Amino acid sequence: MKRGPALLIALVTSLLFAVFFLYPAGMVVKQAFVRPADGAFTFDFIGSVFGNPIYREGLWNAFILGAVSTMATLLIAFPLALIGHRYDFRFKNALGVLVLAPMILPPFVGAVGVKQMLGVDGALNALLMKLGWMAADAPYDWLANGRFTGIVLMNALHLYPILYMNIAAALSNLDPAMEQAAENLGCSPFRRFWKITLPLAMPGVFAGASVVFIWAFTELGVPLVFDFARVAPVQIYDGIKGLDKNPIPYALTAILLVVAALVFAFSKLVMGRSPLGTAPRPKGRMNVEKVGGVKGLLCASVFAAVFIVASIPHLGVLLLSVAETWYGSVIPEHLTMRHYHEALGNGLVVPSIQNSLMYASCATLLALVIGLGVAWVVVRSDLKGRGFLDTMVMMPLAVPGLVMAFGYLALSQEGKAFHFLVGEGGSPFFLLVIAYGIRRLPYIVRSAVAGLQQSNIMLEQAAASLGANPFRTLRRVSIPLIGANLAAGSILAFAFAMLEVSDSLILAQQAQHYPITKAIYTLLSTLGNGTELAAALGVWSMAFLSVAIIGAAVLGGKRGGLFKV
Repeated sequence: MKRGPALLIALVTSLLFAVFFLYPAGMVVKQAFVRPADGAFTFDFIGSVFGNPIYREGLWNAFILGAVSTMATLLIAFPLALIGHRYDFRFKNALGVLVLAPMILPPFVGAVGVKQMLGVDGALNALLMKLGWMAADAPYDWLANGRFTGIVLMNALHLYPILYMNIAAALSNLDPAMEQAAENLGCSPFRRFWKITLPLAMPGVFAGASVVFIWAFTELGVPLVFDFARVAPVQIYDGIKGLDKNPIPYALTAILLVVAALVFAFSKLVMGRSPLGTAPRPKGRMNVEKVGGVKGLLCASVFAAVFIVASIPHLGVLLLSVAETWYGSVIPEHLTMRHYHEALGNGLVVPSIQNSLMYASCATLLALVIGLGVAWVVVRSDLKGRGFLDTMVMMPLAVPGLVMAFGYLALSQEGKAFHFLVGEGGSPFFLLVIAYGIRRLPYIVRSAVAGLQQSNIMLEQAAASLGANPFRTLRRVSIPLIGANLAAGSILAFAFAMLEVSDSLILAQQAQHYPITKAIYTLLSTLGNGTELAAALGVWSMAFLSVAIIGAAVLGGKRGGLFKV
């Protein structure tokens, strides 16, 4: 690729990121240290946060939720990845797909199903009473007495696929000669794992764990559904209404951003300093042990058990969506499909679906154009800054969505820099398209980079030698070659944009502009059958994401690479 077009793409992308990524994040940090009255620098707001026991508790709870959720996720993901790496057993491929089931349901929607299962009059208590293991007049409130545990459980069950895919990708790239040499020298399986496999897999562990921690640390939807108000993201959300008068939400958001940036930087530092697992993969392949009988059944049982437990929220949402009444029984006593019909007639539902389709489609197109250009520069050019460009476009995975949404909201107020992006009637169309597009860009970049690395560069060189310019070569040769990769990344970007939580809850303030997730959250607080209608909409979301993820898997793309930072 000629240096001129590569430099132009790099400059335009860097400018877009500076304006729509770095500037909002930087503005949040700035507002946390500037007095509105005279513009003077101050630590008063940060001091107020740490001086207030309620805010200190919120930050500490958020940090502990992130740390414990990450550990719980690791305990689920690493054994799965290791078993899949070492053994070939019956139904392995099918079970490997099934354990990705949590990705098809937004976690705060899953929390609705868990509440129905674990509430005072939920399915679990009803089952325990029926078995005689709990007194009917003294039901245990699992959620009121264990909200923290419930949130950790929801985070772990939703996020373990991210860590699982990263670890699986890291294990697949290990040099099998090192493990084989240790085995030949008499090293026991446990010692071989502790001394060889685990250290070599640490880059994948750190890459996935950093994403999981940042996600759980700044999770907004699940604590909202569980009524867990003493956590920083919920405190920020509650402070939005007084944003022009109250600087504390800025200070809280800045602290979340700093902690997330430190975690991201630490993971990069550890991976950058460690030479383990970074060498090119040799031509040799790992000898996967084919197992059957009891051993094969045990391997399959581990995957199946994780899938069953991870599917509890999905089952709760599904049953709730078809329940006429579900109160004090193991399963709904009467089933109905009327909630689906009523949902379509609700004034929020159909417009929210139309809004989400519009927002997500435009955001995916924006991300596709930028992502393809970035991938082309990274893989096909000799531009010196291409490594920095690649790192920069992956940063949205490491920066909390809550921080970006809060920055966009503050900058879109009257008289602020992004106010021109607010449409007629307060429409957040441009704000949401840009926010969705920037945050989902990494999926398309990673897919496009993988496709270009695997495609034959000689075909592009032949087109260039026949006089085709770089853009014509891209359009006529490269894009058809990597079409499946682009489609895979675009499908995932579109699907996750449709079900984005932080941006949707914060930026969409008026009912006529609500996307799907904001409509679901609003329905949950509606009297009558609002919860059942929200569950019906959640089931639609599950079906949509299932089709999207299956389509992405069929079309191609390295799954673990989509969430690498």
